[in-house]
Amino acid sequence: MLVESSRSRRTPPARQVIIASTLAAGLLAVVGVLVLTGGEPAEKVVAERFVRAWARGDFPAMQAELTGQDRREMPVRRFRNAYRAAATTATATAVAVGKVAQPRDGVVSVPMTVTTRVFGTVRGTLRLTFSGEGDDRHVNWKPNLVFPGLKVGERLERRTELPRRADILARDGTPLAQGEERAFPTDDVASSIVGELGAPPPERVSRLRELGYPKGATVGTSGLERVFEETLAGRPGGQLRAGRRVLAQTLPRPARPVRSSIDRAVQRAAVEAKGERLGGVAVVRPRTGEILALAGIAFSGLQPPGSTFKIVTLTGVLEADLASVNSTYPVETKTTIEGVELENANGESCGGTLLNSFAHSCNSVFAPLGARLGGERLVRTAEKFGFNMDVGIPGAATSTIPAAGEIGDDLAVGSTAIGQGRVQSTALQMAWVAATIAGLGRRPQLTLERGRTPRRTQVIDADVARLVRRMMEAVVREGTGRSAQIPGVRVAGKTGTAELKNTSQPACVPSPDPVVVTECPAAAPDDLTDTDAWFAAFAPANRPRVAVGVLLVQSGSGGDTAAPVARQALLAGLEATRP
Repeated sequence: MLVESSRSRRTPPARQVIIASTLAAGLLAVVGVLVLTGGEPAEKVVAERFVRAWARGDFPAMQAELTGQDRREMPVRRFRNAYRAAATTATATAVAVGKVAQPRDGVVSVPMTVTTRVFGTVRGTLRLTFSGEGDDRHVNWKPNLVFPGLKVGERLERRTELPRRADILARDGTPLAQGEERAFPTDDVASSIVGELGAPPPERVSRLRELGYPKGATVGTSGLERVFEETLAGRPGGQLRAGRRVLAQTLPRPARPVRSSIDRAVQRAAVEAKGERLGGVAVVRPRTGEILALAGIAFSGLQPPGSTFKIVTLTGVLEADLASVNSTYPVETKTTIEGVELENANGESCGGTLLNSFAHSCNSVFAPLGARLGGERLVRTAEKFGFNMDVGIPGAATSTIPAAGEIGDDLAVGSTAIGQGRVQSTALQMAWVAATIAGLGRRPQLTLERGRTPRRTQVIDADVARLVRRMMEAVVREGTGRSAQIPGVRVAGKTGTAELKNTSQPACVPSPDPVVVTECPAAAPDDLTDTDAWFAAFAPANRPRVAVGVLLVQSGSGGDTAAPVARQALLAGLEATRP
């Protein structure tokens, strides 16, 4: 009976095969899911990928985890912008992900931590829901997912305010600007360097919002106020809100006074030496890169540097071993390159040794030398001195030289080598060039903040720099820069007289800091004063303590007008840096 009963309940063989096949297929499917997900539920795996991509800022990878409908409604660019807008509102700088929880009622919770500039550390939980079957799971995206802790329908907002603005001090600790009204002494020292406050220009609005500035905040628009803006403003305070809920709040924190590198006596000397003329004077300490004075448009006015650029050309020629100090050249009034005559200043006849040719600023020697050096090596040498490089001072213009392939033929390279063509410089840049030679080829990092750790980079061979220094001394001792002589002090310098009417760009009048050009007046063809006067120098030549760069727009020759200005600035700088 038992045997019969057992047999009567047995599944037919054909049906056994079907059931076995079904079970095997199901088992394989389960095994497949486990292999694909590493033994974890698919929702958790997708959530892991989503938040890890968020932490590393990979928005395309995040967007790829969304449902097809959400991907269509939120293309990558729009998706990225939504998250960046939330990060800007929160002043977020980093996102950290906690342990992803197991799914519960179709929801995966992820604890997250957001580090912010203004609101400290903000913690919240991200809750993700999903669509799809099996391992084909995707995130159901909602706008509240742009920030952890937001609930559906809530919007991330902030309310911030700035603390009292910090004071600006001179090198000796005396105030240059202080208080909410930014009151400062009525002398030229403060007014010539402090700058002004006002509405931020459009290109700075995004950055200021990232820092937590409230809408409509007043900021530094020029001078030291602009340079030290982010320090002077302190840390904003306020509330980060999710709709009506407060996620985090902090109090505004004022900054300590900023002690600048500006020396009152040197600044006054630079301002007085420049006078009412349009131009700029920059004074730098070669060893530390500290800027002692900036008068006029010293770091914002771009003009062709004329023969002060021969410091760069000479350096390149010596490094390329194309000439030595004693190399000799014909004494003549002009040279011809590509069938075009290039004259010496005022038709002067000069030449002889390389040293003498540099001392007397012979275009007839240096234009052909520049052509021999070639565009690539000339540009490379200029960039060692800081051309085409951010100076590191907010609001400062970048001095430029075109790429080698854009300069042109030998005539264009030769013209560039004598500081004409399309090369453009500021007075601060030429002070930087002089400071680099003064430091035996070590280019200092420029700073307007006193006490910053000095940083210098060896960019020119020290032996080459010594030779250039020797020839710059000859310029002041017996050449075109004799007006910069100081009794008992060895001065190394280089004059420059940029002929504006012959440059490839019209002579333009630079505006006050920080914009460069406002109008371009037509020059009279017979106007002999249609030249910029330049001078770059350092002293004492044997143990340099101060370097200067001078630009006087449309003011004649460098030797006659810029060198005496440089002398006054050097004297003040030497006194201020006396051991």
